Amino acid sequence: FRFKDSLVEDLRRADLVISHAGAGSCLETLEEGKPLIVVINEKLMNNHQLELAKQLQRDGHVLCCNCSTLVETLKSMDLSTLKPFPPGQPEKFALFLDEVIGFQ
Repeated sequence: FRFKDSLVEDLRRADLVISHAGAGSCLETLEEGKPLIVVINEKLMNNHQLELAKQLQRDGHVLCCNCSTLVETLKSMDLSTLKPFPPGQPEKFALFLDEVIGFQ
């Protein structure tokens, strides 16, 4: 897609998602519980996407590749090895902020 207001319905219908390694794209997909192949754009400056993609792969949540290895990844993938992404816990962050600011 070039642009779409929301991908939520597409994500819910998907059996597999292939995406760039943008934080929003990765987290939305993982929060929907969908298997994800992250394709790293190696031409980005400072390649910040690489760090996120590699960490998510180390944690077992995604498969990671680049454009030249995507077909190989699709042929050899075993989606059963992927671990579910744990749900966020915003209440912990709120408690942390309360402590830092001094609210009780």
